[in-house]
Amino acid sequence: MEAARKTELDAMVAKVSAQKAAWLAVPLAERITLLEACRKGVAEVAKAWVDDGCALKGIAPGSNLAGEEWLAGPVVTMRNIRLLLETLQAGGSVTLRESAPQKAEGGDKRVVRVFPRSLFDRLMFPGATADVVVEAGKPASTGRIYREKAEGEGKVCLVLGGGNVSSIPPMDVLYKLFAENEVVVLKTNPVNAHIGGKLEKAFAALVDRGFLAVTGGDAEDGAYLAEHEGVDTLHVTGSDRTYDAIVWGKDEAERKDRKSRGEPRNARPFSAELGCVTPVLVVPGPWSDGDLEFQARHVAAMVTNNASFNCNAAKVLVVSKYWLQRETFLRKVKEALGRIPARKAYYPGAEARYDAFRSRYRTESVGAADDGQIPWTILPDVPNVEGEYALTNEAFCGILGVVTLDAEGPAAFLEEATRFANDRCWGTLSAVLLVAEATQRDFADDLERSLAALRYGAIGVNLWPGVIYGLASPPWGAFPGHPPEDIRSGSGFVHNTLLLDHPEKTIVRGAFRIRPTPPWFSDHKNLRALGERLFAFESEPTFGHFVGVATAAMRG
Repeated sequence: MEAARKTELDAMVAKVSAQKAAWLAVPLAERITLLEACRKGVAEVAKAWVDDGCALKGIAPGSNLAGEEWLAGPVVTMRNIRLLLETLQAGGSVTLRESAPQKAEGGDKRVVRVFPRSLFDRLMFPGATADVVVEAGKPASTGRIYREKAEGEGKVCLVLGGGNVSSIPPMDVLYKLFAENEVVVLKTNPVNAHIGGKLEKAFAALVDRGFLAVTGGDAEDGAYLAEHEGVDTLHVTGSDRTYDAIVWGKDEAERKDRKSRGEPRNARPFSAELGCVTPVLVVPGPWSDGDLEFQARHVAAMVTNNASFNCNAAKVLVVSKYWLQRETFLRKVKEALGRIPARKAYYPGAEARYDAFRSRYRTESVGAADDGQIPWTILPDVPNVEGEYALTNEAFCGILGVVTLDAEGPAAFLEEATRFANDRCWGTLSAVLLVAEATQRDFADDLERSLAALRYGAIGVNLWPGVIYGLASPPWGAFPGHPPEDIRSGSGFVHNTLLLDHPEKTIVRGAFRIRPTPPWFSDHKNLRALGERLFAFESEPTFGHFVGVATAAMRG
């Protein structure tokens, strides 16, 4: 690295570090003022934010698919700010309604409902709920940093931003500042480096006070900052390989040696969100033709959203050998994927990852793909064995494996599928269960045992776990407990705008068939208008803006 660049980065860290103690002393009212300024700033940059995101991902400006960039960028960021403001305006610590405790080995765990919390929540997402399971033996408390007097000199956190979804960097920054009381140096990912300048402008109130600094750069810049003496803690959204390189060393032999000795190269406190081989557990039951059609579209949406460059994208479809509708459902999934055009493979390494899977499995490609695109591809017969490549490597491209379990009936399937998800699939970030309402009623105890046993931080029952990310009020992160030597999906949580102190996992539930078409469906016919109107609503949640959202949604 050139000396001039080192000097620039040193000055940036020094400026933020000089304010870390001051940040601890910023009173609640002033923090609210700073957040309000950020809210206005996001509104000012939103259009350019979306336009540049579309250019990166090969989406035509003004096209329907541009709505995806509205949703994944400005909309969810604005929602995060709005909900965080509500918590701070309530004093920084709120009381949540507790649901029935979750029965688990070692004792019951407390459960709190984090969604819905308002009339608009109920109108926007009818029937949807989100519950957070609290770690065993811990209270369902919130807002520790606002209940207790801040001590110490403060901390500087280096946030290494994710490159696939543009709301990741700003939401990680907000969490470190307002939930963990740390000032931030944000280094954007080279993939979506365009977001850096926009965030500097949007969060100018924080930047001008020295509570936040934003920089771009390559991996060398990130490595330099990660070991900078002025950096106290780290947070990354990316891959476990990035985490290991920072904590244990770039060289494989060095990593192996250090792990064996328990001597990390970088021992700073490190939170991380690192992806997952997300399983979709299809619980057998009598589904109508409409059920089969809708859930096929739902699975296709979990694969194709953001060109499948999501850490929570569906990667393994798990079905019962004895389900009479299995072949019909798999055919409909293939047909649903075939109706969705291939997307630009904008994320680096996609072609190499795709080729690695194709070289190992029989594949069924769906639809045509132009240069620079990867076709949606099904692996129809992935073996259910320990260490299987498709179960232990996140494809991070448009690949969906199919695993068939030798388990007959809902009860047996839930038990076996839970064991499969926990023991065979790499990662603990996100999992999905598709369960018809009648099956939920008839096998309620079996379903609840499965939900209690699943070791995932974000679990969707008839909802894609990306909904948990988008709601912003639930915590987002891996199931707790991964040691640094085997980090998998990561450690710690972000988002969590209600500031829960001890979350373990979130379970979101929805109707088996959702109407109108959900906004994360790639075949939504009015997505751009819906994205724009959702942004207007999150900026100012009025009844008039809600009507605009509802009107756009009904045309999808």
